[in-house]
Amino acid sequence: MLKRLYFCKFRYLGDSVSEVADRVGITKMTGYYWQDRWNKGGYDALVPRVSKGREHKLSQQQFDELKNTLKQRSLWTTNEVRQIVIQKYGVEYSLKQIRIIMIQFGMKHSKPYTYDYRKPAEADEILKKHS
Repeated sequence: MLKRLYFCKFRYLGDSVSEVADRVGITKMTGYYWQDRWNKGGYDALVPRVSKGREHKLSQQQFDELKNTLKQRSLWTTNEVRQIVIQKYGVEYSLKQIRIIMIQFGMKHSKPYTYDYRKPAEADEILKKHS
């Protein structure tokens, strides 16, 4: 906000938009944009507009239900969680978003572990004998 106010001050002192933009470290187009906003609405128009972001696809109650469902096991794959959300709530999230949700829940996600079909059933015992 301070940059924007300095920009306006220097413009009132008679400097050109190009000069002031260089001085405060913005592009010339941003300078014209700020000038236009100042002229239309003064200080209030210069206040940065912050967006909350996109609304969640699930309600808070659904998030709580999902969290309780996921607490039944300690490790989940993101694909498993994604399928639960689709089946239970009819909502599709990307795997990246599922990871973000799980992290928000304080949970860990795991990668599927591939099992070697050639591994003998008593592999641990064999390893102990040879080490």
